[in-house]
Amino acid sequence: MLVAAAVCPCPPLLVPEVAAGAAPELDPARTACADALGLLAAARPDLLVVVAPADETGPVPYAQGTPGSFSGFGVDRQVTLGPVAEGGVAVGTLPPSLAVAGWLLERAGWADAPIEGLAVGEPLTAERCIQIGSEIAARAERVALLVMGDASACRTVKAPGYLDERAEPFDVQVARALGAADLAALKGLDAGLAHELKVSGRAPWQVLAGAAEGADLSGTLLYEDAPYGVGYLVATWS
Repeated sequence: MLVAAAVCPCPPLLVPEVAAGAAPELDPARTACADALGLLAAARPDLLVVVAPADETGPVPYAQGTPGSFSGFGVDRQVTLGPVAEGGVAVGTLPPSLAVAGWLLERAGWADAPIEGLAVGEPLTAERCIQIGSEIAARAERVALLVMGDASACRTVKAPGYLDERAEPFDVQVARALGAADLAALKGLDAGLAHELKVSGRAPWQVLAGAAEGADLSGTLLYEDAPYGVGYLVATWS
């Protein structure tokens, strides 16, 4: 059963080495993410599942200790998805979103429960995402989720997707849903509109909605901003 969840953005710029001189701009987001992971640890889960967007449709699983890096962003910074299990051999390489999650977990010193990663792609339907979430929640008596994903990338003319007047209302809708743990609102997100607005978090958020069904969790929005024309949100459910 799902006992807690943290929702965090996944831009590589969260990693100070990647952001370089611009690193201080995301300090409030980093602080909010650290607070969110603290809530996950306090929930004392039996299992932490990290759900994040990726290019492949998925769902694609990643074992604890799977390595990742930010070399594709010009930085020789290596991470793993949680501590490498004794005697474990991780196969594959983390996509950037899960590498950011690995960095967050490393920064938090996570050692509170076993970790599994799951990449979910944009083509997944809401129905399939909700089903995946339900299956995750049944994995252990006390399951926690770390849900990675960004809101729209069209908030300003300098944003990756340029300015789209629909972007801010969409992000406001998502922020309200995450802050209120509104499962119906998350399940009803328009996948087509999310694609047009370059939203990476739609599928992970709908996995969360499926996992939280029947858990009676309440939500808190910790951070909401669009410093680079991309919507970044941090929320906790408990």
